[in-house]
Order: sequence, then C-alpha cells, then structure tokens
Amino acid sequence: MIKTEDKLMMMPGPVEVPHRVLMAMAKPMINHRGKEFSAIYDDCQRISAALFKTAPENISVISGSGTAGMEAAVGCLNSKDDKILAIENGKFGQRFKKLAGKYGTVVPLEFEWGQSVDLGAVEEKLAAGDIKTITMVHNESSTAIRNPAPEIGALAKKYGAYFILDVVSSLGGDDIRVDEWNVDIAVTGSQKCIAAPPGISMVAANERALAEMENVTTRPYYLDLVAYHKSASKELKETPYTPAVSLFFAMQEALKMIEEEGLDKRIERHYLMTKAVRDAVTAIGIDMFPQLNEVSSYSNTVSAMKAPAGISGEDIKKALNKRGVIITGGQDDLKGKIFRIGSMGATTPTNIMTTLSELEQVLYDLGVAEETGAVMGIAGETMAKLYE
Repeated sequence: MIKTEDKLMMMPGPVEVPHRVLMAMAKPMINHRGKEFSAIYDDCQRISAALFKTAPENISVISGSGTAGMEAAVGCLNSKDDKILAIENGKFGQRFKKLAGKYGTVVPLEFEWGQSVDLGAVEEKLAAGDIKTITMVHNESSTAIRNPAPEIGALAKKYGAYFILDVVSSLGGDDIRVDEWNVDIAVTGSQKCIAAPPGISMVAANERALAEMENVTTRPYYLDLVAYHKSASKELKETPYTPAVSLFFAMQEALKMIEEEGLDKRIERHYLMTKAVRDAVTAIGIDMFPQLNEVSSYSNTVSAMKAPAGISGEDIKKALNKRGVIITGGQDDLKGKIFRIGSMGATTPTNIMTTLSELEQVLYDLGVAEETGAVMGIAGETMAKLYE
C-alpha cells in the first residue's frame, strides 16, 4: 500500500505544493496590520498583476478559495434586478450561474458540458437587451476546454456589458490579458497553476468595475471588494478583515517562484506537458473529450479524456490511485464518462512521464491497450524542448 504522502498529485487542483512554499507557512506569526504584512501584500499584488496583465492596484487578495473570489465579483457588481448572462459549458460555469441567481437575475446560456461556446448565441442574448454583466470561465477545468475570452470581451464592450472572467485554473499556466480582453473583473485561486495551498483568491477589478460597485448597496460584507480596495490603498497595505497570514506567506513564496522561472517559460512548460498528455493518449486510441470550434481550444493546464468503451473513468482513476498516481474523474453527469489529468503548477516532465507510463499499464491491464511502451517516446518527443 502506497502512503498518501508518497503519491503523485496529478489532479487539476489542488496540486503538489513545492517544499519551499510549504516551509514558508512555518514562519512565525506577524502583525497583519504592520510593515511585514504590507510588504507581503505588495508582493502578491505586484507579481500577480504581471500574470493578469493589469495594474497592481487593481488586485485584491482574499482569504477564501476561488469560489469566494467568484462570489465577490458577482455580488459586488450586481443588484437583484440586474440581468447577468451566465455562460455555462461545465461545472464552474454552472457555479457562476448559481452565484448569479443569488445576486442578480440570471439569463442562462447553457451548452452541453465540453461543447464550445457559440459566439452567435452569445451575441443574440446580448442584442435582446438589458444585459448588465457576462460571466464565463476561461479554462473550464471540469471538461478541459479553453473558452474564447478575447471574443467574449469584445462582445461585452460592443454591448456595454461588464465582463467577469474566471481564470482560476489558467492564471500562471496560460497567457491571460485581462486589460486587453476588456475583462472588468478576473478571479483566480491559489491552488492550481500558482501551486500554493488552497485558501487564497485574487481578484483583479478595473476602475470601471470599482466605480460601479459604489452604486451597489447589497454588496457582500466579508467579500466586499470596495473594502478590500480601500484597505490595500493605505500607506501600509492590509485587508479589511483578519487574513489567513500563513497562507499569505505561502502565496508570496509561490509567486516568487513564478517570477524566478519566468512567466513565458512557465506557460510553455504547461503547454508542452499538456500537449504531451494529449499526444500520448490519442496515439494509443483514447479520445479527447472537448468538442472544439474555431474560437475554442484544448486547455493549457488539464486534459480530459473519454473513458474507453466498456470501461468507467472511475475504474481508471481508482487503478491509478493504487499505483500511486492521483487523477480525477468526471463531475456530476460526467462521472464515469471521462477522466482528467492535470499539468499544473510545479508539475515536471518527469511527473508527466510517470503518470503516462502508469496509465498505459492500467489501460493494458483493463484490456484497452494492446501493448506498453508506446507513450514514453511520444510524450518525450513532445516535451523535448523543455530539456534543452
């Protein structure tokens, strides 16, 4: 029996946390209203702004998971009668839709999970009138599809709508350009491509969105982005309420590691590792799950594969777990139909090769693969540039 602590975490979040990030959490406690914490907050704003490609002063750092950031974005920008166009083609788009129903009036635009967003359908909803806000997930990790953020941002601008974008599973592992894409609020979490422990979210809100929030009287109390922005604008930067200080230690260290690696190199590493998974599994007869169109693409950070005929994705997941590799299956109606492998954060080419080797053996044992040994050469060739 392989101990839990010795297993390889290849989920699309939470991911394995580097040792130096874990050690950062062991630092002695500090005053969260003092110079030391202000410096940490400043680092988090400065480095993450380069990932979002926006101004540091737009960033709020919240003690709470990515869902807290999603709720802050929706709840601070919208009142009950405001119409929110909620684009859904996976689990987290569905979550945005549910949040929209708590704070505004939902105008749902639902696609089959894993299916691409139809820009024509989006514009039809916007042209019908009165949409204040659009919500969408950039990288829908539940189905491993990358949705058309620049194109939706252009439509939002055309129709005068606010655009809220979830980049929880793509920031730090893909090219994100919130200002260029006309994104008013973007949300991420600590536990995916950033490779920190769960429990921190970062929200990038532009001046237009922050000005509109002042008019919303039903903003959440703890998740009030206006309060966060004001607290971070003080001479000594702080949060409006007591932060999870140890998680801030970890977040600062994880962001420094991204800065040291270089964002372009980090994005390339994510791309090549994820492509290696796709190349290897398709070569042995496994079909990718997402249904792409001209404006969508495969995720840069996670792969979703269809379970082979007669085999449950849950069986593949359980068999890999016994062999020391933790992946995930499908959610809700997709349970058993797909399985997913993450390529996020501090994941290395060696991690990818190990995972694919064990997967191939599992598929061979289940009678799906006719032989073993094929995936290593294919994946290695795809990732060869990373070894240069």
